[in-house]
Amino acid sequence: MARVFSLPRVRSGARLMLLMLVAAACNPNANPPPSPEPLASDQTLSFPIAQDVGDFDPALISSAADVDILRNVFSGLYRFDQRLQEVPDIAAGPPAVSDDGLRYTFHVRSDARFSNGDPITADDFIYSWNRAAAKQGDYASLFDVIAGYQAVAAGRTGQMIGLNKVDPTTFTVTLVKRAGYFVTEVGLWPFWLVDQKVVASAGEDAWFSKPETLIGSGAFRMTARTPGLSIDFEPVSGWYGGKTGQLSRVHIAVMADATAQVAQYESGVLSLIGYGRQALPPAAAARYTTDSRLRGQLALVPLGTTFWAGFNLKTGPFAGIDAGRAGRHAFSIAIDRKTLVDAVCNEKTTCEAASGGVVSKGLAGYLGDGQDHNFKFDAKAARAEYTAWDPSGVKVKGLSYTYDANPFNKAVCTNLQQQWKKNLGVDVGCVEMDRKTFFDQRNGACAYPMFRQSWAADYDHPQDWFDYLFVSGASSSGSCYSNPDLDKLVASADQVPLAQGLIDYKTSGALLVNDSVFAPLVYGVQQYLVHPYVVGAGGNALYDNYWTSVRILKH
Repeated sequence: MARVFSLPRVRSGARLMLLMLVAAACNPNANPPPSPEPLASDQTLSFPIAQDVGDFDPALISSAADVDILRNVFSGLYRFDQRLQEVPDIAAGPPAVSDDGLRYTFHVRSDARFSNGDPITADDFIYSWNRAAAKQGDYASLFDVIAGYQAVAAGRTGQMIGLNKVDPTTFTVTLVKRAGYFVTEVGLWPFWLVDQKVVASAGEDAWFSKPETLIGSGAFRMTARTPGLSIDFEPVSGWYGGKTGQLSRVHIAVMADATAQVAQYESGVLSLIGYGRQALPPAAAARYTTDSRLRGQLALVPLGTTFWAGFNLKTGPFAGIDAGRAGRHAFSIAIDRKTLVDAVCNEKTTCEAASGGVVSKGLAGYLGDGQDHNFKFDAKAARAEYTAWDPSGVKVKGLSYTYDANPFNKAVCTNLQQQWKKNLGVDVGCVEMDRKTFFDQRNGACAYPMFRQSWAADYDHPQDWFDYLFVSGASSSGSCYSNPDLDKLVASADQVPLAQGLIDYKTSGALLVNDSVFAPLVYGVQQYLVHPYVVGAGGNALYDNYWTSVRILKH
């Protein structure tokens, strides 16, 4: 029988020391407990953004940069942590889902409050969601799975019939179809709360324009703003979520000159560069990457964006899943991604070779490094496959690659053009279009035989990729790809929770690879330039870390 030790009655401080001594005696090889971090007296986080926040109203937000900032000010039922795991925020827990998968019951925390102290109830969710659906911002269609959305979108009513209050802390949502991705969408910005009382008193189009009426339910509130110059925030006292972290102030400088941003960072005026999707000037990014004394300050993470060369599978030389497959595959493996990355990715600080499928690295549905066989460069095999597919060169005579005008797209086309000439012996023209014309003709009519395509994930769910890009009739396809096998897999995966549907999404991604539907190019990279004394800053493939995680050490 083991002996039981008891501690004498001592004051709390002495008791703590005695406990530590006993623990050390029991485990003499243990490391001593870490000392508390020495925090700076000034807990101000400062960073720049190139453009002012475009929309402070969650119903109208369309920029990822605005989302990164305002997710600290607004909140909803759920949020995404630093690992992109969805966790309860104002929700008391996961929803109850009916057996048919159409009705979700959400319970709201009873202690939740807006930053002005107003209590949060089920009515606030019903009001905020109906309002966002009626506003018809760029992401209003996220509500389209809720019964009654179409009537609200058309302006026939202001209330979705699928939203119903049960009691002050409970409401139900009825969907028009099974949608396993719905709870993921509920964590996004159009589903954030606004305070109905404040909107009514301050004005529908003015409540978000002043610090005193920009009321959200996040951990921070705006305290000052000079449009086009700066924005300031401070923690919300008594925030329902608990501790707001160590920061006492967040200062955002609106600064279009990226070189000036770096100068202010290096002088210590700015804590970091990278929050709000900010990027470094190419020369500065390369310097921090290649200088061993500076390298530790620059972190590079996946950005959740994929770029690829698209093929028209409806008309033109690459048409037909089977008929055009060899040509598409030959054009893809004729691309040396290392050469492409060296030409357009600035020492890999802005992008890296795409080797794991269409879904970006860092997101659910990524197939894994090197899992896309269309990525593997083989000039000899490419020329042999191309020659067998098009021995006379007639299929690709006059072939062009079309892109919307910007320097990056132009640089990519120039490099691809050179590689296809060298490795296939094929002349490909680069055709530049204005952005609107390009998208209208690419998405609406599948007008181009080969074209620039990319996708920036809106949320971490493969449904965001497949339903908009690759199922038959997808609104942003450009390729007119239509494969009943993929349609069936995606439809099945869409109906169930991600944990159950992920295997079908990955199988769909592998099907795209096997059909050589696209030629993978690069994945985007986000840069975070952070002083060593700034702890907890950074981000993942979709979001910057919350301000609550950041602290400033003595320096």
